[in-house]
Amino acid sequence: MARWQPNASERLALAALELFAERGYENTTVIDIAQRAGLTKSTFFRHFQDKREVLFGHDAMNRLLVEAIAAAPATATPLEAVAHAMDAVGREAFTPARREFSALRHAVIAASPELREREALKGLALTAAMTDALKRRGVPDLASCVAAELGALAMKIAYERWSDPAGGDDFSEVARRALGEVRAASTLC
Repeated sequence: MARWQPNASERLALAALELFAERGYENTTVIDIAQRAGLTKSTFFRHFQDKREVLFGHDAMNRLLVEAIAAAPATATPLEAVAHAMDAVGREAFTPARREFSALRHAVIAASPELREREALKGLALTAAMTDALKRRGVPDLASCVAAELGALAMKIAYERWSDPAGGDDFSEVARRALGEVRAASTLC
């Protein structure tokens, strides 16, 4: 087996995603994933806690959002700080090279109730992380919560639109449009 080849984590993630799409999440084992990637089961567990983590990662997205909100200009409103964070997500995580992977990931998650539940929990964690990051900037509690919730909704909408293979815009462009739409819709409420 080619254990010494680089990008083991990426290879495992791609192998898992392909197998989940072919066989279904429930019918794919860690051994199947490791074999498809040309690696061992122990290598899999060096990179991921379990097969769900292939799709959801660790807390990298939370850290990215928190750091970007903290780095937003001091004069930024809460929603501008969230937009700054979405720009960072577009640069660091949802790059054009990841669009195909993201589209397949989205389809795999949509096909599994267990994965949809895990995706919802991840969304709640992202919202909580943004809320806390805004509070650390001195934003009042309620405003932090509202900005984070609106930002999370915009990110969800943006991710669904961006991961469509027919799309061509960068994630940050899609996310900023979605945030504008969410902001406009909130004024109608």
